[in-house]
Amino acid sequence: MEKEVLITKKMSTGEVTKKYPATKEVFAKYFGKGCFDCPSFGTEDINLACMMHNTDVDKFVQELNEAAYKEINKT
Repeated sequence: MEKEVLITKKMSTGEVTKKYPATKEVFAKYFGKGCFDCPSFGTEDINLACMMHNTDVDKFVQELNEAAYKEINKT
């Protein structure tokens, strides 16, 4: 059975980190810890953020979803 997609590249960075705080590690891994201080963080969509940081959006979204699944499946 395939997992439901929780996060898409059209979602905003703020929407994702608010709903799934564990994804902040993925953002920091790819964009650096300073990304959370950027004025556009929270409003831009994931696709734009990845374009700005020359990051493979599909791989990035996959890792965000993995982090979100680990977070919601913690017991």
